[in-house]
Amino acid sequence: MKTIKTLALTLLVLVSAGTINAQTTHTANPAKSTLKWLAKKVTGQHDGTVAVKSGSLTVNGDQITGGNFVLDMTTIKVTDIKDAESNGKLVGHLNSDDFFSVDKHKEATFNITKVVAKKGENGNTHEITGDLTIKGITHSITFPAKVTLLKSGFIASARFGIDRTKWDIKYGSASFVDGIGDKAIYDEVEFDLYITSAK
Repeated sequence: MKTIKTLALTLLVLVSAGTINAQTTHTANPAKSTLKWLAKKVTGQHDGTVAVKSGSLTVNGDQITGGNFVLDMTTIKVTDIKDAESNGKLVGHLNSDDFFSVDKHKEATFNITKVVAKKGENGNTHEITGDLTIKGITHSITFPAKVTLLKSGFIASARFGIDRTKWDIKYGSASFVDGIGDKAIYDEVEFDLYITSAK
């Protein structure tokens, strides 16, 4: 009987150790990762990019258990305006306190708090929930994503939108500025995110 108990205890320890060891953290490759943004207004739209500074995804077997990603807000670019002077003016405005206050908040972060395996449209495989911090303000968001787990890493992509005014980005918002008319910028900003650990 004692031998059986000892064997059972040994197996439990081995299983527990195996479970712990199965958890792995994969580091994102910023050079291969991108964030594209799209902001629309009554009279048109603008698009651009922000560099992914760092990130990681933690998995246990085939389950995603956590992750963290950092955006370098000092790298904001506008890609639809070709005239250098006009481009520079808009980039400068986006860096100002009217928008992202980059001098005060050089990074934006996203910390995963919950992941649900959930198939959806456009090949999405998961529903991701996490805390998004912009300008030092944090709100929880949930969005669908496509995540492929590899033997040595991951590939993740997602398209989603946020209401920018929740992060105190209210410039040109008809929700806060009366009589703005056709100068209004819509509250929703769309993101196209691609992050990978591939070299």
